[in-house]
Amino acid sequence: MTLTALLAALASYLLGSVPAAAWVARMRGVDIRKVGSGNSGATNVLRSLGKGPALVVAVFDILKGALAVGLGRALGLEEPWAALCGVLAVIGHNFSPFLGFRGGKGVATSFGTVAALHPVVGLGAFVLAISCMWLTRFVSAGSILGAAAVVVLSVALGLPGWLVAVMVFLAALLVWQHRENVKKLLAGTERRLGEKA
Repeated sequence: MTLTALLAALASYLLGSVPAAAWVARMRGVDIRKVGSGNSGATNVLRSLGKGPALVVAVFDILKGALAVGLGRALGLEEPWAALCGVLAVIGHNFSPFLGFRGGKGVATSFGTVAALHPVVGLGAFVLAISCMWLTRFVSAGSILGAAAVVVLSVALGLPGWLVAVMVFLAALLVWQHRENVKKLLAGTERRLGEKA
């Protein structure tokens, strides 16, 4: 079981580290790290390359988190280990060895992980995040609100302590990855959705 768990953890990290945004952009002759925010994620792809490529990247990044959790379960690991697989996919996405241990901010992959671990929490956070993005056109604000919603919903639904801890970690990591965006939001210089890179 221990060897299986370790192999699943490694596979999950490597799955998460697959830089879909960078590879999709490269197919269009663009280095995603040198345009827009320099972030290897769906939002920067949207601003730099348009809706089609951004949708491909978003779906792939969501699946990375969900598939990592599914891998742990398929191998018969206990639920906390499956959750760890999802967390490692997010870490792989954020700190990819294929991009010099840089990457995206983990929003889509975190959502995939959360939704796989607890669909109700994932759905609630998704609705709030999308609503905020639609109303304000700030992706960062919606992402942070979604992260906060994950924590609140996890506690409100009385999830097991270990699962609440996983949700809190994912939310905290997401907010940390958005620390520069928070500064821009406070300064009134954050770029809105729809603005080109």
